[in-house]
Amino acid sequence: MRTYQGSCHCGKVAFEVTGAVDEVVICNCSVCTKKGIIHSPVDDDRFRVIAGEEHLSVYRFGSEEATHCFCTICGIHVFGRPRMDPKRNTVNIRCLDDFEHILSESDQVHFDGKHHPRDS
Repeated sequence: MRTYQGSCHCGKVAFEVTGAVDEVVICNCSVCTKKGIIHSPVDDDRFRVIAGEEHLSVYRFGSEEATHCFCTICGIHVFGRPRMDPKRNTVNIRCLDDFEHILSESDQVHFDGKHHPRDS
């Protein structure tokens, strides 16, 4: 089983994902659009922060149910918990070391977060 390594821009926050990263979610909500986040849902038992937990902070907006975890040093969003599935993480695949390959090999789902009923 493959393990993917990832980190924020400055490298202070590092994480790993075990197993396939084969679902990619492109959301058009204001946060994902402005930050350039591309999500991949990952079960808790396949995701682990391996360094820099002390450098993580959380941003919430709108319903304040979803969490957006980012590095307090460089500001990069590395993962979060969506309000629709709060028992899973969504990893920002742009932070994974093999991001281009994952994006080209994965099924891409477009999510209309911009028009989500709770935000209208």
